[in-house]
Amino acid sequence: MKFRIDRDALADAVAWTARTLPVRPPVPVLAGMHIVAGGEEQSDRLKLSAFDYEVSAQVSTDIDVEEAGTALVSGRLLAEISRSLPPHPVEVTTDGAKVMLRCGSAKFTLLTMPVEDYPTLPEMPPAAGSVGSDEFAAAVSQVAIAAGKDDTIPMLTGVRVEIEGETVTLASTDRYRLAVRELHWKPERPDFSAVALVPAKTLADTAKSLTAGAEVSIALGGTGGTGEGMIGFEGGGRRTTSRLLDGDFVKYRSLLPSEYAGLAEVQTAAFIEAVKRVSLVAERNTPVRLSFSQGEVVLEAGTGDEAQAVEGLEATLEGEDIDIAFNPAFLLDGLSAIGSDVARLSFTTPTKPAVLTGKPPQDGENPNYRYLIMPVRLSG
Repeated sequence: MKFRIDRDALADAVAWTARTLPVRPPVPVLAGMHIVAGGEEQSDRLKLSAFDYEVSAQVSTDIDVEEAGTALVSGRLLAEISRSLPPHPVEVTTDGAKVMLRCGSAKFTLLTMPVEDYPTLPEMPPAAGSVGSDEFAAAVSQVAIAAGKDDTIPMLTGVRVEIEGETVTLASTDRYRLAVRELHWKPERPDFSAVALVPAKTLADTAKSLTAGAEVSIALGGTGGTGEGMIGFEGGGRRTTSRLLDGDFVKYRSLLPSEYAGLAEVQTAAFIEAVKRVSLVAERNTPVRLSFSQGEVVLEAGTGDEAQAVEGLEATLEGEDIDIAFNPAFLLDGLSAIGSDVARLSFTTPTKPAVLTGKPPQDGENPNYRYLIMPVRLSG
């Protein structure tokens, strides 16, 4: 194997692929990065792959090939080396059981692993449709914040992806809050429908890393067909697959209230800053209280025997005055995710979930992002 590649292109491709390398590989070869230079399919391309039996990553990039070949080397070491190379073209060659990298006056020699022991990467499921990469990344980040972190309940660590025609709905919950985002996409078939539960961390990392291309292609396996139990994403020369989570997701639509007793609006930026300030005195797991009245919301934290904070903000209120309390971290997550200058909080009673949204561009329009948050019961 012998090829030349731009230093930045190599560093970028290796760093992206290395994200998938397992921290504690179940078998030694999975710590390796699979390198294919040239070949019958793409004579002037480099293909790098990583796999941990759950997630696979593959990237292809242009190279100048002198001799096609395949090798398997330590992925973490290759990532560290390629990141620290000087700004010169890189020449990669194999010599028996070694891979040599030359870049300017720097030279590295890496030992290879047995390439024949490396598992075959899962095939991409059939392409289901495509969506703008920036919008997809933004939508996933809005929803992934509400996913659970407790691996003992795997179902809650996922994002539910529902596809119905031209609409994709993403939803996640950790039982204390629920985030739902709808977006339009271009399906391969107008009648396409599918449901998948994707690990939230994998989905968030993948969506963020595929914004180099204009669009992301989403591939979902059909029942009994290629790639069953898998989802695939492709964009900008990068492709990744992930195993889906098992389990029935909560029937989240029934949790969203169909009508509200009150609705308040507050400037988002000012609201975020006030919640941060007031929650400085909130002991761990204690709430921030919000008292809404006509023209104002008063934020309070702390009780008689502790440090206390109070701050008032302008707010509009439709409906009766209401006192409601929330976990400040959960409230801040939602306020930071709504992507709107004005935060709209809709509630029914102080003990029932409230729904946080941005203000829709036109009255009467339904917001495409909703963040439902459970209140904390106030004592006394």
